[in-house]
Amino acid sequence: MSEDIKNISECKKEIDLEIPASEVMKEWDRLVAQYSSRAKIKGFRPGKAPKDMIKRMYYPDIQETLINKLVPQTLNKELTDKKITPVGQPVISDLHFKENEPLRFKVSVEIWPEIHLPKYTSIKIQKKKVSVTEKEIKDSLEELRAKSAQYIPAERRGVEVGDYVVAEIKGKNTKTKRFLPTEKVVILAGHQDNEEVLNKNLIGLKPVEQTHFTIQYKNDHENKKLAGQKIEYDLKIESIKEKKLPDINDDFAKDLGDYKNLKDLKTKLKEQLRESKKGAQRREMSEEIIGKISEQMSLELPESVIEQESNALLNRQLSSLPQQNLSKEALDSLREDMRKRAVQNIQNHLILTKIAEKEKLKVSEEEITEEMKAIAKTHNVPLARVVESINQEGQKEELKDKLLIRKTVDFLVKSAIIE
Repeated sequence: MSEDIKNISECKKEIDLEIPASEVMKEWDRLVAQYSSRAKIKGFRPGKAPKDMIKRMYYPDIQETLINKLVPQTLNKELTDKKITPVGQPVISDLHFKENEPLRFKVSVEIWPEIHLPKYTSIKIQKKKVSVTEKEIKDSLEELRAKSAQYIPAERRGVEVGDYVVAEIKGKNTKTKRFLPTEKVVILAGHQDNEEVLNKNLIGLKPVEQTHFTIQYKNDHENKKLAGQKIEYDLKIESIKEKKLPDINDDFAKDLGDYKNLKDLKTKLKEQLRESKKGAQRREMSEEIIGKISEQMSLELPESVIEQESNALLNRQLSSLPQQNLSKEALDSLREDMRKRAVQNIQNHLILTKIAEKEKLKVSEEEITEEMKAIAKTHNVPLARVVESINQEGQKEELKDKLLIRKTVDFLVKSAIIE
């Protein structure tokens, strides 16, 4: 076998490979004999048909079988011998096959770039002050209060802003005269996402009372079936429930958990907010450190990896957005943003992995077990279930990698000079 390796870029190699004709024809003859022994040809016993006849009848199949065996076999040996670890699948092109001639083909492979780290310890960063204000504690209390709200029937009055209303609604398209399916719906009266006409007509209605109104939907309405349509509605109130918020006092605190009184709850909330801010501070510091390391480096990344990561980020972003039709310009802009983020993510991961390797940082089985315990506690599930899930889904290496990255970040923050 002969080869010619070209470095197209830091992340891409092109290899011209040639398998000697003698080796190709040895495999060719073996396959012809194999097909001959299996072929059922009228007038010939198995294995007795002339080879020229076998070749004429099965030429495409024999050629495909030969290529599918020799090409991967030769390529794998070449990559192993040259210590080339491809990223993704190698791309084969310019394949040339002819009897009694060498088998030639070209292979394009992407590889990870060589990482040459700058100085990454004693990086100077600014210390950010962590403090918790009274307003933040008050806002947290209000959030807990909202979660503890009760909804009680309000039968003797009309609908007010903030009420939950159960109603039966019937619609009719004014143009086609077709009726929409009758629905039972729950409406939060006065909510900003409601149609303004709906909010107006709800207020003041009592149970069993009805109202009639018309809505002209905009052409770009998120519900395509309603976009641009004019719909007449008949709405009948079935029940009204008003939001009842608890008073913020000692009883409220005790109902939430193991708190002695309101003062105790406020103290715990302050601690939680402080810890949350410390976590955010740590993330900001680590991002600043990694950013300063990254600024001193110029890395070319494999295009296939960037594409894969950016597509994953884009799909995740799109799934988190409300159902809507993005314009081509908006989608292109979002795709470009996700590509930039993908490049940064991959580069940061490579830098941290290289630092972990250089500093000989490792993750022990005990650390993996502790992380599984933390996951079980966070999600309030048995540890055994977490262990089983991670082992069955093959996520243990991913978890180990995540812990190694976290340990590397901790190392960088500890070694930084915080001013």
